[in-house]
Amino acid sequence: MTESIKCLIVDDEPLAIKLIKTHIEKLPDLEIVASCHNAIEAFEILKKEKIDLLFLDIQMPVLTGIEFVKSLQHPPSIIFTTAYRQYAVESYELEVVDYLLKPITFTRFFKAINKYMNGRPSPEAPAAVSIPASTPSTPEETFIYVNANKKHIKIWHKEIEYIESIKDYIRIHTANDSVMTKEKISEFEQKLPSYFLRIHRSFIVNTSKITAYTAHDVEIKEKEIPIGGSYKKQVFEKLSSP
Repeated sequence: MTESIKCLIVDDEPLAIKLIKTHIEKLPDLEIVASCHNAIEAFEILKKEKIDLLFLDIQMPVLTGIEFVKSLQHPPSIIFTTAYRQYAVESYELEVVDYLLKPITFTRFFKAINKYMNGRPSPEAPAAVSIPASTPSTPEETFIYVNANKKHIKIWHKEIEYIESIKDYIRIHTANDSVMTKEKISEFEQKLPSYFLRIHRSFIVNTSKITAYTAHDVEIKEKEIPIGGSYKKQVFEKLSSP
C-alpha cells in the first residue's frame, strides 16, 4: 500500500485553509496532518510531525512565508499559496514546487499536485522522473522519457539545450539531434528541473547551456532565442543571480 503524502496548511485566512482542505480531501493520496495560522505554529508542527508537502501562504504576520522557508534547514516540498503576483520571482529562486494564486481552483491545485508527484522519488523507477523542485538540482542527474515515433525515447536533461513550442507539439533540441512530441510546452515545463527557464511563450532554455544574453535574446552557441516581453524581469533576475 502506498504511503499517503503528509500535508501541512499554513495560512492566516480561515477561508483559505478551508478551501485547500476541500481540495486535498478530493485526492485519496493526500493526508492533512495539521493546519495553522502562522509560521511560528508551523515551525512547532514541523519539529514533531513528518511533513511531505507544505501549503504555505506568503503574506502572514510575524514571518512571511518566504522568510519562513529561508529559515528552515531542511524544508519539505513547498507549494506557495498567495493573492500577490509580485512574489513569483523570489519564490522561483527558492525552488518551490509551485506558486498558486488565490482564489485557487481545483484544476490549478490538481496541476500543482501532479507536478509534485512527477518529481517525487518512485521505488519502482527512481531515475525516470525529474527530481523535486525543492531539491537542489544539477544538470548531471536526471532524464525523462518522451513519446515519439511510437517509442518512449530517453533524453538526459543535461543534454537538452532548449525546447521549442510548435502549436500542440514541442521540439526538444540537443547538441546533436532533436525530438518532436505531442505535448503543450506549459505542461512539459512542469516536468523539468529548476535549471530550465521559460524565456518566451514558445521557448524554454537550459540555463547551463547559455553562452551569452542581451536585452532581447539568449544565445546557445550560434542559436539566438528571443526573450518574450512578459518574461524579461524573471529572466534577467535569474541570469544575473550568482
